[in-house]
Amino acid sequence: MKTKLEIAKNWLPRYTGAQIDEFGDYMLLTNFQNYVAKFANQFGCDIKGEGRPMKTATNSSGLSIINFGIGSANAATIMDLLSARQPKGVLFLGKCGGLKDSTEIGHFILPTAAIRGEGTSNDYFPPEVPALPSFKLHKFVSEKIIEKETEYRTGVIYTTNRRVWEWDNEFKKYLNKIGAIGIDMETATMFIVGYANQIARGALLLVSDLPMIPEGVKTEESDQKVTQKFVDLHLQIGIEAMTEIDDKGEQIKHFTY
Repeated sequence: MKTKLEIAKNWLPRYTGAQIDEFGDYMLLTNFQNYVAKFANQFGCDIKGEGRPMKTATNSSGLSIINFGIGSANAATIMDLLSARQPKGVLFLGKCGGLKDSTEIGHFILPTAAIRGEGTSNDYFPPEVPALPSFKLHKFVSEKIIEKETEYRTGVIYTTNRRVWEWDNEFKKYLNKIGAIGIDMETATMFIVGYANQIARGALLLVSDLPMIPEGVKTEESDQKVTQKFVDLHLQIGIEAMTEIDDKGEQIKHFTY
């Protein structure tokens, strides 16, 4: 295997247990296995990838979901592997920490951009290249959130490779200085590697914790409460938005790379 495409075509089935032609034109990406289980239960479809790094399911309408794991390295990996399928649109359903007083647990964030603090994306483009979503895709997601009469925010996400930073007051001062609305470990990487692979991409993030204050740091108990209250809605918005794009047949990309 000499080319990136040859590697991706070999590795996508190896990582997921699903053949390339089994994936749909539109996809949901997540870090959480319960999203895949809920999706499969809702549509009565099989979960593939048992014993492999990434589990996946595809419904009868051709919408796929993949749990790619946690962190920017995994986000880059799945966006590279999806170049073998070239989906028409990908939406990341992730969780983030809220960094501003205006963000509360249970709010949704549609990122207008992401700050590339993770370093992984530097292997794809120089640091000055902005990490941006495909705004046409976000339009569909926004409309679905409004239909649900649900709160959402827009703003810039800071993406980091650091998982345990909540104790670091100097880092928190930096986060306050840059004015990001939320923090996660995947969004900037997904936007940049999607751009590199000519894949239309977006993210709908669920605020799951408020890490700037000690009582807001995520715990097992608080995470379970978030899951019980908000995950079903998070997943449903993603399903409906991506299904509607497919049904309407609207083109997300209006330019040529």
